[in-house]
Amino acid sequence: MNFSSKLLEDAVNEFAKLPGVGQKTALRLVLHLLTKEQEEVDTFGNSIIRLRRDIKHCSICHNISDLPVCGICASAKREKEVICVVEDTRDVMAIENTSQYFGVYHVLGGLISPMDGIGPSDLFIDSLVQRVATTPVKEIILALSATMEGDTTLFYLYKRLKDFQIPITTIARGIAFGGELEYADEITLGRSIVTRVPYVNSIIK
Repeated sequence: MNFSSKLLEDAVNEFAKLPGVGQKTALRLVLHLLTKEQEEVDTFGNSIIRLRRDIKHCSICHNISDLPVCGICASAKREKEVICVVEDTRDVMAIENTSQYFGVYHVLGGLISPMDGIGPSDLFIDSLVQRVATTPVKEIILALSATMEGDTTLFYLYKRLKDFQIPITTIARGIAFGGELEYADEITLGRSIVTRVPYVNSIIK
């Protein structure tokens, strides 16, 4: 792709680094920005700068937050004794959109994937175990994607948590195997949360 401007080329190359954005889409986005007023572009750019500079992760659940403790963990309306364990912030947003869950979360920051070099120590698993050991918990919901990595992580978490004698459940498999949680429709995901089952029932003997 030939560019008439080095500034244009640099901007397109940066946009093209985003997931799912090719050179043509990046060029279209950059040219769109050039049609906007300077103030609008400044607002756009500053929001990205502030996002990376000022974003925090909740000290309790590791969800993305503006404050040291996220709004869900800080809310008096949430059922703090029920913890839903998810892969990342996108899954928190997906479950929240169902309006079927009223507990709190624990964000792992990924899934165990030996092929990608991601082991248990790379995730927020130890802090989950510590959280369960030091705070009153009456149920742990393992809400992970129905993939090989998700199932591997489920089984590892179950082994780490089963000795606490706390009910460990998993969402019902209304989610097809291989399906990512964030892409499930809200009705299916909501029903999967409501009809969750004991995880031990899903272990193949």
